[in-house]
Amino acid sequence: MPGVALAREYKYMCSDPGQELIRQDIRDHGLDRIVVAACSPHLHEKTFRHAVAEAGLNPYYFHMVNLREHDSWVHADKPAAAAKAMDLIRAAVRRVRWHVPLERRQAPIHANALVVGGGIAGIDAALTLASAGKHVYLVEREPTIGGHMAQFDKTFPTLDCAACILTPKMTAVKSNPNITLWSYSEVRRVEGYVGNYDVEIRRKPRYIIEDLCVGCLECIQACVFKQAKVPDEFNLGLGKRKPVYIPFPQAVPQLVVIDPETCIEFKSGKCKKTCVEVCAERNAIDFKQKEKIENIRVGTIILATGFETFDPVRVPYYGYGLYPNVYTSLEVERLVNASGPTGGEIVLRDGRKPATVGIVHCVGSRDVNTNRYCSRVCCMYSLKLAHLIKEKTGAEVIEFYIDMRAPGKAFEEFYNRVAEEGVSFVRGKVADIYPAGNGDGRLILQAEDTLLGMVRKIPVDMVVLSVGLEPRPDANDVRRLFNIGCSGDGFFLERHPKLAPVSTFADGIFVAGCCQGPKDIPDTVAQSGAAAAQALALIDAGVIELEPNTAYVTEDACCGCKTCIPLCPYSAISFLEEKKARINEVLCKGCGTCVAACPSGSIRQNLFEDQQIFEEIGGILTYA
Repeated sequence: MPGVALAREYKYMCSDPGQELIRQDIRDHGLDRIVVAACSPHLHEKTFRHAVAEAGLNPYYFHMVNLREHDSWVHADKPAAAAKAMDLIRAAVRRVRWHVPLERRQAPIHANALVVGGGIAGIDAALTLASAGKHVYLVEREPTIGGHMAQFDKTFPTLDCAACILTPKMTAVKSNPNITLWSYSEVRRVEGYVGNYDVEIRRKPRYIIEDLCVGCLECIQACVFKQAKVPDEFNLGLGKRKPVYIPFPQAVPQLVVIDPETCIEFKSGKCKKTCVEVCAERNAIDFKQKEKIENIRVGTIILATGFETFDPVRVPYYGYGLYPNVYTSLEVERLVNASGPTGGEIVLRDGRKPATVGIVHCVGSRDVNTNRYCSRVCCMYSLKLAHLIKEKTGAEVIEFYIDMRAPGKAFEEFYNRVAEEGVSFVRGKVADIYPAGNGDGRLILQAEDTLLGMVRKIPVDMVVLSVGLEPRPDANDVRRLFNIGCSGDGFFLERHPKLAPVSTFADGIFVAGCCQGPKDIPDTVAQSGAAAAQALALIDAGVIELEPNTAYVTEDACCGCKTCIPLCPYSAISFLEEKKARINEVLCKGCGTCVAACPSGSIRQNLFEDQQIFEEIGGILTYA
């Protein structure tokens, strides 16, 4: 091809010998443009740019052709694929002649970090960053941190007390001087860019002055509601609470909350205010309290917003919400917990103790009608609940499963232990649950036993639905707020499933825990540590290098139409007093939206100049 001084073929060009071959050829032959035709630029463009720079050439005189995903992996016709490969290489050769030298820019990194979500993932990430001397803002929407783990009784497979291992970490968060804990709060606005994010946080009113409250809880006892009448959210409605309450005894921060939806003072203004009287010495109750807005600047953000359990009402044939003795797995967690609504006693809604319990696996998981994916934790927590139910009631426990998945450390041993304790297993998906018809509250579980090759109808006193994990209902809103992506199943999308499992496509924003996908507690903690390490590396670097493939405005040609401003997904375009648009190169990610939309053609983009694109097109249309 015209202008090509040297062509090399090497099987592993991305290896050290391959990179050295490029460097040596640049020195020996005075090459001033480099084209590599190999795999995806997402994987190795940085590798080759670095090799080119080490040889003394501007790294942006390099261009990469993707012959893997764009050609060999997607075509079965080998001769046609070979012809396409030649077209792509010819296009790259013609394009790279018009490349110009570009330089990376640097932006400073603010040392503070924001962690959104106070479950075990957020707690662990915050403590890791704080222990490294970084100041962390931990924001949790609920009145207390702890997340779903605070609702558990035991953890599999070791049967450790969940509160015993979680509460010390919660207390450590509260007492750490490097952590600012804002519970009962939500992130409302995020602006800026990696290293300099401006975040607005809405702190909802507790109607308690936090600095004055000492957590004595006397206001709860003094409330005119003599009996707790409000469904308790922490206990999933299995118990009751008063309008002034604390979610659970070990809550952090140890502050009560007044619920304006149920408090008489807010509803009618005719409350006797006995809670105010008992708190007169400290005067910590303030019914006129308003929400606060906090504005902070941080360099990095970790999202650990957690998960939602599947609502089995969506699968009506399981009878949840219709038959009183059908429970979700999380509800049973509260029943077996000593601090739960029944003090750890497993008592049905009709007052009976169950003699036979059926546990149904994969409710909302591995189902084309709900979620196709496996939720990863259901098999193991079902085994745990089977052990706890049998331990507390001596009931016969039958597990209905599709496949038993126990791939973790000591998981198989735990499965064998539960089987040896007398728990029965039926390999088959439950197709229907209906009353036994004799008026005693018993239910019939109908399932095809695929091992016996027959349909079985088994009467039980209690049904436990092992519900799967789903993204939180507002995951899409959170995704837009932080300008990150979601995968097809709704969980937050990582930059690369193997090489960057905690990074996102928004620089400086990381994900940890079940907001990225279903996982158990050990995997959650491991991922939160990885996210904290990535954030810490970014902060300690002090600056971040930014790619120069940004858009820019030719002001002489700009007509001031403002077409580009609302289209920019990164809010990188501002409007000057001179009635011209200007692009903030730090905020710009080089998506090209404004370039394509500009009616006057005044917006251009580095590495995607018109002449470069036209030459590339010409190379494809030119036959050898």
